[in-house]
Amino acid sequence: MADPAKSSTRRSEAARGSRSTVPGDVVETDVPARLDRLPWSRWHWRIVIGLGTVWILDGLEVTIVGNMAARLAQHGSGIAVSTAQVTTVAAAMYVAGACSGALFFGWLTDRLGRKKLFMVTLAVYLAATAVTAFSWTAWFFFLCRFFTGFGIGGEYAAINSAIDELIPARVRGRIDLVINGSFWIGAAIGAFASIALLNTSLFATDVGWRLAFGLGVVLGLVILLVRRHVPESPRWLFTHGRAREAEEVVAEAEATVERQSGEPLPPVTGKPIRIRERGPLGFVTIARTVVTRYPRRTVLGLALFIGQAFLYNSVTFGYAVILTTYFQVPEGDTGYYFAVIAVGNFLGPLLLGRFFDSVGRVPMIAGTYIGSGVLLFGTAALFQSGSLSAAGLTACWTAVLFLASAGASSAYLTVSEIFPLETRALCIAFFYAVGTAVGGISGPLLFNGLVSSGEVSRTTLAFCIGAGLMTAAGLVEAAIGVRAERRSLEDLASPLSAVEPAEAEEVAGA
Repeated sequence: MADPAKSSTRRSEAARGSRSTVPGDVVETDVPARLDRLPWSRWHWRIVIGLGTVWILDGLEVTIVGNMAARLAQHGSGIAVSTAQVTTVAAAMYVAGACSGALFFGWLTDRLGRKKLFMVTLAVYLAATAVTAFSWTAWFFFLCRFFTGFGIGGEYAAINSAIDELIPARVRGRIDLVINGSFWIGAAIGAFASIALLNTSLFATDVGWRLAFGLGVVLGLVILLVRRHVPESPRWLFTHGRAREAEEVVAEAEATVERQSGEPLPPVTGKPIRIRERGPLGFVTIARTVVTRYPRRTVLGLALFIGQAFLYNSVTFGYAVILTTYFQVPEGDTGYYFAVIAVGNFLGPLLLGRFFDSVGRVPMIAGTYIGSGVLLFGTAALFQSGSLSAAGLTACWTAVLFLASAGASSAYLTVSEIFPLETRALCIAFFYAVGTAVGGISGPLLFNGLVSSGEVSRTTLAFCIGAGLMTAAGLVEAAIGVRAERRSLEDLASPLSAVEPAEAEEVAGA
């Protein structure tokens, strides 16, 4: 058993203490086991607050734009754009930017490190959001939405990688779900903020929506200050020839936890792993790993992402249109209804998250996807029969999304933990980009096209499409899901640079 008080990283004599990334050096480390055995502490809360709160920004962004679509289209808003353009073109540009940003920054995250990129991506978001407030024409507004999404997309890859690599395995599921579910805290803030900002007795038509984007900038700056104190992932460090830095990060965490708890840390029970240092991986190597080594996991990731992306991007960008079109809800009041939905969405991961670590990933992911699909089919039937009011529809959607939100958050959890460390960020980016491109761009375009028609049957069809995709994804999870609960990341998917014991001895004796 390793002694946690001593250095956990050992090298061949020729490479000891070196930070070289020359291929051939072998590192033996129990850093993953030491991280996984840490009791929960303020050190972990610092990570959660510094990294997880970015989803609040994403929720704020999407909700404010969705609820302000009608106001932006009004005469005197300072920008010539229609409601349909805001809910379709602007939404598609935001999602396209997020897909592009996820791939670009995901690739850089695996090459340059988690910390550098989660600082850069937030800076991109802040700059694009600030400039959006000064939009004077539709094309410039759309361009700003693209680059805002570009920054947010990069956040998904960098943040989910860092969180999973720093959070203990026994609570990784619930923490990841709650963090991704915090999107809906931002959605609730955006919903209530839009009520005030749409009030023309408080703000002029061309001022309120500009202030809304300023709100995102202020919140983002606060997060940026907190994020400066979040460490680099030790797992990433030791695979890139920076074992000494990885040791320093873990040693600091252990000392902090011991100091805060006043008790000695539990012993390290996990086995050390051996890593051969290697340079950055190319796209071909990563693609071959994902497709040929883990084909079933690839199908699983795509199914989960496409289902949740279609449903969520459709609802977040189009629910206000449903309320104003079918229930004559005043545009300034849609925020109240959306706030109720947002609360239900956050409560799903918050209350169900712990079961993903206890009951297990497969039954919980399959259950939340299929359950939300079944409830949405029921909602579609009630809507078609004319049995629902605005409040009734909102109650139904709240129930649907209580389950769907936990399921959707688990899609990010799944792809961030079932692929090798060296490919983690780009895998997250790939599944997010493909799933969102298929479901997140087509969803708002199709959903809003059907909803805006004013025909009940076409809106019912939109509900059924979303329900069908969620149900299908749940069935895929039930068939080929991975039992990842309470297992270390290295146990779920061995690093590409891992060295077998016999090979490590041969290298050390060379």
